Amino acid sequence: MMWLVLAFLSAAFLGIYDSLKKKALNGNAVLPVLFLNTLFSSLIFLPFIVTSATSTALDGTIFAVASGGWEAHKYIVLKAVIVLSSWVLGYFGMKHLPLTIVGPINATRPVMVLVGALLVFGERLNLWQWLGVTLAVASFLMLSRSGKKEGIDFKHDHWIYMIVGSAALGAISGLYDKYLMAPASEGGVGLDRMMVQSWYNIYQCAMMLAMLLLLWWPKRRHTTPFRWDWAIIGISLFLSTADFMYFYSLSLPSAMISIVSMIRRGSVVVSFLFGAMFFHERNLRAKAFDLALVLLGMIFLWIGSK
Repeated sequence: MMWLVLAFLSAAFLGIYDSLKKKALNGNAVLPVLFLNTLFSSLIFLPFIVTSATSTALDGTIFAVASGGWEAHKYIVLKAVIVLSSWVLGYFGMKHLPLTIVGPINATRPVMVLVGALLVFGERLNLWQWLGVTLAVASFLMLSRSGKKEGIDFKHDHWIYMIVGSAALGAISGLYDKYLMAPASEGGVGLDRMMVQSWYNIYQCAMMLAMLLLLWWPKRRHTTPFRWDWAIIGISLFLSTADFMYFYSLSLPSAMISIVSMIRRGSVVVSFLFGAMFFHERNLRAKAFDLALVLLGMIFLWIGSK
């Protein structure tokens, strides 16, 4: 199934994105990095918006951006607000926590999405899929508990709360994506996926520019200074590619948001490897077994969805 292949590819690119984000944020000012991420992402999609609006060159291709008035764009603005709120919390938490801790916490999103998909969209999982979900949830919980060995108190660490808040908003965003992509006949809005991805980046960039000028610029000399890192461009490239595959996957008729979201969180495997090789994080042996459960859970999800 094409939507499954796209979901797995999206997970791989998302893991690289998380790793580059950790590198870019290391000892760096958060808000400028986030603004540049939204700026470069907007620049990636701006040519598609302009070309689609001024010519027929992209008509019939997967890169065509549909046009629409405020009736459509109001939904995209809300999408931008949800995602940007999640990113702000996630970026601050990512800067101050190990990558091998942030990944597993973020990986709880599929559980929230699963509950929402069952309640809101009436999705139903078969036995293989339930086995995959159960293994994945168990492994994520075990990985998260490893934080205690690194002196991180999950109950009193406000960076942990930021990551949890980011994960919750990310889950809401995932459910909202399904609502945006689903046709009106199925209770959705039926928006074009390229329209959503292109314009929500533009709106996020405008919002981040306002935050940068109001919150960071006046106090820039008294906070963590900003320094350029080439990983910032990589953040935008890999995130845009991961999201393109994600939105394309959701736009396909048979796609299940609960499964797509779970597979996307398999990105924790990629970020774990980066954390081990490049950031030299601790307790890796204890986390290896938990990661094996993640992979096994992904295999069960694949089998159950074929």
